[in-house]
Amino acid sequence: MNYSPHHHCDSFVLEEDRFHEECGVIGIWTTQDAASLAALGLHALQHRGQEASGIVTFDNHNFHVHRGLGLVGEVFADPRIISNLPGGKAIGHNRYATTGSTQLRNVQPLYGDFEFGGFAVAHNGNLTNAQRLKQSLVRRGCLFQSSTDSEVFIHLIAVSLYDTVIDRFIDALKQVQGAYSLVALSKNMLIAARDPLGVRPLILGKLPSIEPSQSWVIASETCALLSMGAEFVRDIEPGEVVIINDEGLRSIKPFSCTSKRFCIFEYVYFARPDSIIDNTSVYDARKRIGAELAQESPIDADVVVPVPDSGVPAALGYAAASHIPFELGIIRSHYIGRTFIEPTDQIRHLGVKLKHSTNRVALKDKKVILIDDSIVRGTTSKKIVEMVRAAGATEVHLRIASPPTKFSCFYGIDTPTQEKLLAYTHTTEDMRQLIGADSLAFVSEDGLYRALGEKSRNKKQPKYCDACFTGDYPIPLIDHDASLAKVK
Repeated sequence: MNYSPHHHCDSFVLEEDRFHEECGVIGIWTTQDAASLAALGLHALQHRGQEASGIVTFDNHNFHVHRGLGLVGEVFADPRIISNLPGGKAIGHNRYATTGSTQLRNVQPLYGDFEFGGFAVAHNGNLTNAQRLKQSLVRRGCLFQSSTDSEVFIHLIAVSLYDTVIDRFIDALKQVQGAYSLVALSKNMLIAARDPLGVRPLILGKLPSIEPSQSWVIASETCALLSMGAEFVRDIEPGEVVIINDEGLRSIKPFSCTSKRFCIFEYVYFARPDSIIDNTSVYDARKRIGAELAQESPIDADVVVPVPDSGVPAALGYAAASHIPFELGIIRSHYIGRTFIEPTDQIRHLGVKLKHSTNRVALKDKKVILIDDSIVRGTTSKKIVEMVRAAGATEVHLRIASPPTKFSCFYGIDTPTQEKLLAYTHTTEDMRQLIGADSLAFVSEDGLYRALGEKSRNKKQPKYCDACFTGDYPIPLIDHDASLAKVK
């Protein structure tokens, strides 16, 4: 196999690291301008990855690749780039790395030349047995050119003994464990797949076309469809492989049936609020979480203030349920990157001040209920509370629209090691004192499930993956035995 990570952007000289894949993916099967449509879709999925972006197209003769570091608008800023990506078939990827820095060789989609032709793959999620698979593949002579788990798929397909592309692809899926939503492109087909538990989202859409069978979209979220003028068809089911070619669409389910465990944190924070996931509006779900929070942890106050932007829907729900006025007491600048990804505490402290400013008119001499989606390290929460007090608030009561985050995620959401999670090392009262709030409360696990339409959390068979809150990991952590031992 000739693994060919061709690109048009300069690379930075940065340190080696291993990354979780918390990303957005897009797949297009149409007649023309697939790169333009993919770029529009990736722009709508920018919240899922802000460090790098890439598109691979096929023009019925050749594959074309462009990948670069930065936002979609930066990577594809030059119109000539899109014109150099001809063809009606494309896949794209937005990357959001965790600790360390991104190298261009880790940017997706990844592309390889096989005896059956070119093959490109883009992956959202994280494989829990990737390191063991890599060791086995290296012993077989495979040379890895990136530090991303996603390259495992390329090599597994390369060494597969099956003849057809789809059989090789399914053979690879049956060897990996973990969370994955995949789009892949060969010269004859576009492929989409979700892991058997459906941890990460993936949806199917339809583009308007004279020939309907040739106008399909695969995307991480429904919010990508509107930007392309596409219609939502359905969610890709857990364990499903969807194959799209010029003859239309067909579905394969190569795995035995199992209970779904979709990531509950997508509803809490990560998905865009205007997306629909599993027939549930993310925006409405977050409002209901806020309402549950108001029922569980009421407090006498003058205003309900969200930490923007992720706290806004929950704050609306809290305000409506508590009959306390909603106010935009904090204003967010949209021209500053997320402090969650910055590598040092000093930069995080400075980043909070650059990212947020207070609306003193709404806060001065007020008892404030501050609503945020989660507490991870606690650094941002502490600074926000200090800012609200400095703006003249007489009391600051912090309410969190998720349970305490006590466990690391190994399935594709960027969380620190468990020792750096504030809720793992501190009680709620200790956290309150450290953050400096007058009171602190989290929505309960049952309250979170009620907001999503369940009576409570079924401890024996929960509907969602909520391991970051409960430590109940639904997929074996093969590469993380030490971490697994700590949380048992």
